[in-house]
Amino acid sequence: MQTILGSGGIIGTDLAKELAWYTDDIRLVSRNPLRVSPGNKLFPADLTVRELVMDAVKGSDTVYLTAGFHYSYKVWRRTWPVVMHNVIDACMIHDAKLVFFDNIYMYDPSDLDPMTEEAHINPQSKKGKVREEIAQMVIDEVEKGNLTALIARAPDFYGPGIRQVSILTETVFNNLAQGKKANWLGSSDCKHSFIYTPDAAKATAMLGNAGDVWNQVWHLPTAPDPLTGKEWIESIADEMGVEPRYQVINSYIVKTMSIFIPFMKEIEEMMYQYDRDYVFDSSKFQERFNFIPTPYIEGIKNIIEKNYSQVKYKSVNLDHITGFASPVSS
Repeated sequence: MQTILGSGGIIGTDLAKELAWYTDDIRLVSRNPLRVSPGNKLFPADLTVRELVMDAVKGSDTVYLTAGFHYSYKVWRRTWPVVMHNVIDACMIHDAKLVFFDNIYMYDPSDLDPMTEEAHINPQSKKGKVREEIAQMVIDEVEKGNLTALIARAPDFYGPGIRQVSILTETVFNNLAQGKKANWLGSSDCKHSFIYTPDAAKATAMLGNAGDVWNQVWHLPTAPDPLTGKEWIESIADEMGVEPRYQVINSYIVKTMSIFIPFMKEIEEMMYQYDRDYVFDSSKFQERFNFIPTPYIEGIKNIIEKNYSQVKYKSVNLDHITGFASPVSS
């Protein structure tokens, strides 16, 4: 059996679809799990409750941790270490392999162009320090020989089906679809990689069902040669048939807004990812699996066809965004 912990988000949902190519014995675990395929087993659980996690993992060969929590340092600091302890202990006790879907917040700002699996671990944000801590918990048990696991890392993301958990969807796709100006954080002249969520889910399933990939960090497949902010906006506007109007939200504006909007303070510490080139390298995965990531323009076209061809979604305020690089749900 293969089990997804945090199955309710876009990655968990797409992952459940992809795992069906490998097994018909899939358990979906979240607070309110929903069946993706007829044969899915549903297991409601709060991942902060140790006994529930133990029961959720029992009988599993492979466990995928794709859970995500509200985009708040206080929430992450309180919740993530507890969840990771529970999941690691359950996997060790029940002899299950662990695939941890991670982000890149722990990387040193000087290693963002390009980001490889060898990037220096030196988080510059409080949320990045939490991500470093929980990833290290996995690595420590692997190095002790107690756990078979891998860490699959993804940059910021975009994809069809996303509503309120992608910065690109919130600030560019939705705004342009409503005839509003797009917003771009940081510098619109810097390159910024985004991973296409169907690619991320497919690759995660491939890793979980391969034999020679364990006890390593893997970057999930992301198209090379990323667009600049300006090019992202122009490309999306062109496919929508609208004017590429936009405004740049720089660090000063974010800092000022954070005085009145608490959520903007969460963004403030992450602005270093938007004021320089942010280029994700996934050549290790691409070479191992002979995988070609979805080109950016193709991804943009697919999203517009699925999300915006008939219905234009209402723009959502920035303070409703639940995460930039964690396309997941608890």
